[in-house]
Order: sequence, then structure tokens, then C-alpha cells
Amino acid sequence: MGLEKDIIIAVELASTAIRAIAGKREPDGSMQVLAFAQEEASNTIRKGVIDNIDKTTQALTRVISKLNDKLGVRVNSIYVGLGGQSLRSVHNRVLLQFDGLELLSHKTIDKMRDTNSGVVYPNAEIKEVVPQEFTIGSRSVVDPVGMQAEMLEANFINIVARPTLEENIRKCAAAAGLEVQEVLISPLCEANALLTANEKRSGCALVNMGADTTTVSVYVNNILRHLCVIPLGGSNVTSDITSLKVEAEEAEELKKKYGTAYRSDNEDKTGQKINLSFDRTEDEEKLQEIVEARYEEIIANVCHHISAYKDKMLSGIIVTGGAARIPELAKAFSRQTGGDLNVRIMKGLPENVTISFGLQVGDPDRLYTLYGLLLAGKENCVGEASKSPAQDLFDFVEKEPEEPKEEPKEPETHETQKSPESQDKPKKPSAISRVWNKFVDLLSDEANDENV
Repeated sequence: MGLEKDIIIAVELASTAIRAIAGKREPDGSMQVLAFAQEEASNTIRKGVIDNIDKTTQALTRVISKLNDKLGVRVNSIYVGLGGQSLRSVHNRVLLQFDGLELLSHKTIDKMRDTNSGVVYPNAEIKEVVPQEFTIGSRSVVDPVGMQAEMLEANFINIVARPTLEENIRKCAAAAGLEVQEVLISPLCEANALLTANEKRSGCALVNMGADTTTVSVYVNNILRHLCVIPLGGSNVTSDITSLKVEAEEAEELKKKYGTAYRSDNEDKTGQKINLSFDRTEDEEKLQEIVEARYEEIIANVCHHISAYKDKMLSGIIVTGGAARIPELAKAFSRQTGGDLNVRIMKGLPENVTISFGLQVGDPDRLYTLYGLLLAGKENCVGEASKSPAQDLFDFVEKEPEEPKEEPKEPETHETQKSPESQDKPKKPSAISRVWNKFVDLLSDEANDENV
């Protein structure tokens, strides 16, 4: 693929793998996915937080190298998602009391926003501010500019996280030779990509069930009302299954093959056995009890966080993530919510994302966070591909000027004989010699790079 302009690169630092995706925005605003790459990231990221900077840098470097090869360009910068434990929303209220009736202006609103932005949180910093409604007397309004009030109350949702979350992301990118275009809030980008305007307006919860964490975002009246990251996910289910005295890899396979989030109370207990390693067997019912119990705990935590908005969530719950791909998950949610909320497991591509013909991205249903980050990107992230040593040598030979043609020699006389200085002048190397010398120089440069 030749160089194309306005290619956006998005990177997700997930607990199980580091994933990168490249896309090009179409004239209608949709995004066409051009390339995808991932690298396993075991013991590098925990609960969505970088745990080992060196290993994360190495994995990120390999992922971007794969994209370079697939795109035929050089990735210079990236958009990176921020998620994981410690990311949460905090409600803040700012009050302004006036002397008599005050005509509210943009300057007044900006002053209140600045006051909110100056709030200091222990071991956390504000990453994003989501304005809520303003209150004048007993009225709630979205835009109070032009109205009169003696007192104005502004409500804000501050999305905060530990400072080291973003600091470590930038360290890893810099060590990999990459510029960070922007660190984006992953849950917000995913919600913008997946939720319709009607769902946000009528009220819903977007639940991303990942390997180590479950993220909950609640929207009512088209505004984010609550955001939290629960430190529980699919890996906790796998860990529970290891109590059957199996390795984590086997436990993961058992979960995928036999696990279910919901078992009917009326279901017949057949006593069916499943095969384990070392010629052992176990009751399938016992395995399913383990899986169901952990999913009940995760869903109970989700329900706790959405309980204050349950009556306003007409569009119900939309579930995504790798851990959401388990049978009967919608029934498990319905049991916890009393069946009052519609539950939908997200499947398929977002309506404004297309995959290039012939491109394999694995399971596209697992890449919703990446799609959201990609759609949020704006600036071109690539440049010309760097040349290989062989190509550099080829260009050297091609660009080498031809030997000047010799002028016809005049017969030598005593006066025209060469002086000793001219006789000692070294001959210009031949073309073959120049190519050989260039080849030796390139090998030396590579050897020096390896020694550095």
C-alpha cells in the first residue's frame, strides 16, 4: 500500500493484549479500517493499568512495526485510550450568588467552569469535564445564557484518574519512538461510537465487560451521568475455575466451552461429566456453578452503580466486551434487575465503520473500544516509510553520476608532459569499487546500531 494521507492510528492497552488499528476517514464521515495488529501482553497490564513499562514498550513497538509493514508507511504518532482502575466520575456543584438579578453571560459560565476545573482531588487529576444542567431557582436548564438569576448552580461530572495512568502511557509511547496525538477517555469514545442519539436521550447504561475490569457508563437526557470501573472481569471467572486443580489455560478453555452466566432453576440436572487434564473428570454442573456465581457478583456490582438511574433508563443496558461473550448473559442481567430493563448484547460493526475488503481483524465484536478511539481521531498519524539498506544501496547506484567522457588527447610534447604532482594524483574509484565501499559502510552502520 502506498502512502495515503489522513490515516489515523488508535491503540488500546488492554489487559490481555495491546491492539492497534489504522483507518481512513471517508468523505461521508465514516471510517474505513485499513489494518489491524495485536500483541499478547501478559504480565504487562493489570486492571487496565500499565504494570511493566519496559514490556509494554516492547509490545507496543512490535504492534506498530506490524502496522508499518501492512500499511507500507511509517507510523509517527498514535491516539491512545485511557481506561482501567481508578478512572471514575465525581459530581461537583458550583454556586454563584449575585447582588440582585444578574443577566447571565458566557463570561459567567466560563467563570464557573474555571472554578470547577480548579478542584483538587487526592491522588487523582481531572481528565475530562462533562457539564450537566444548570439550576435557576427550581428550574433546570441546559443553557442559562441570556436568562436572569439571583443565584446560579452549575453541576459538573469530573472524570478523574491517577496521574500515573497517562504518564506511563506517554513514557511507553516515547520509548517506542512515537508521539501521542491525544490520550482519549476510552469509555466516552466507545459510547459515542455505539450508542444512538435516541439511546442516550431516553437513558441507558453501556457496560464493557473486559478481562480484568468492567466499565459502566450511564447516560440520561443525552448527558453522561455516571462512570465507574469495577475491578472484576472475565479473568476472575477463569481464576475461580482453577480451583478445580487445572491450569489457567485449561480453565479458560473450560469456561468458553461449558460456562454459562445463567442456569435455570428448573433445568434438569443430568450429572454430565466433563474431561479434565490427567484423565480426570468433573461434574459439568459444578463448573457452571462456579462461572454463574462470579457473573452474579459482577452483575450485582453493575446494578449497584446504575440503581440511582434505573427508572430513567428506558433504553436499558447495552453490554460489550470479551467477557460478555458467554451464553445466557442477558438472562443473568434480567434476573438481577427484576426484568425491568431491556438487555442487549452488542454485536456487529458500528454503523459508521467499515472493514477493507479482504482484511482480517479476528473477532470484530471485541474491538469496540478501538473503533471508538479511531472515530475520535482527527490528525494524520503516518509518514513516508523508511528505506531498507538494500533500497538505500540501490538508490546510491542509480543516483551516482556517470563518468565524464575523456577529451581527445593531444600528442605529448616536452611542454605538455605531466608534472610530478599530477602524476601522483590518485585515480577515481571505479563504479564497482564505489558500490562495494557503500555496501561495507551500510554493514558497519547496522553493526554500530546493534552495539548501541
